[in-house]
Amino acid sequence: MFRAKLSVPSWIALSAAALLAAGCSSTSVDKTANWSPNRIYAEAKDEAGSGAYDKAVPLYEKLEGRAAGTPLAQQAQLEKAYAQYKSGEKANAVATIDRFLKLHPASPAIDYALYLKGVINFNDDLGMFAFLTRQDLSERDQKAAKESFESFKELATRFPESRYAPDARQRMNYIVNSLAQYEVHVARYYYSRGAYLAAINRAQLALSDYREVPALEEALYIIVRSYDALGMKDLRDDAQRVLTTNYPHSEYLARGFKGKDDPWWKVW
Repeated sequence: MFRAKLSVPSWIALSAAALLAAGCSSTSVDKTANWSPNRIYAEAKDEAGSGAYDKAVPLYEKLEGRAAGTPLAQQAQLEKAYAQYKSGEKANAVATIDRFLKLHPASPAIDYALYLKGVINFNDDLGMFAFLTRQDLSERDQKAAKESFESFKELATRFPESRYAPDARQRMNYIVNSLAQYEVHVARYYYSRGAYLAAINRAQLALSDYREVPALEEALYIIVRSYDALGMKDLRDDAQRVLTTNYPHSEYLARGFKGKDDPWWKVW
């Protein structure tokens, strides 16, 4: 019986064809190809509503393209930013909002976009172990807090009657208090390490940059203690007079530094 023999190039060609066929068969089919923009939006909302934000994001992206130039596309962009935020993609969420603000400066949803950007940075945390260390906003890097403040400030200034403005103002107050407390937190750290001049400088920075925030009482107390440790009695007395004048019932003078409870996991 005659049997045809395939040359090496023929085998290569057949193998390549088989691989190509396998690749084609594994290519995912776009199930939204024949969907209307309204249906894509409804499906994205359903996914987000069930907590599947990672599945909602690509649907909102498809909707942005299908409904380009329409209010629905703008809505999709904002809801995509929220879904990215809830999925833990905070950098992508902020980038999406920045793109929205640039492309749609006259949108009636600008106030919400600013509010959402502020909230994303406001809630920027230390990662999965933040709850273990019990660190709050005053103990973190302050870049996100400052960016959050700027977003809320722009919202409150440009849209004072916005439904989001009252909450934005409250968050601004919290951020200011936390920024001041951050400076005091660093000053206390320097003091505990015996770096008294550095502690004084950092505490004075809080006093010069912020007004009428709770952290200033401790800032003054750190200055008093630091001057005392340095043997600079006159400056110590001056700082103590300022402290007692502004905080006549200061607990710091009676009890010293207020300790923080150790995390439950800290056993040493």
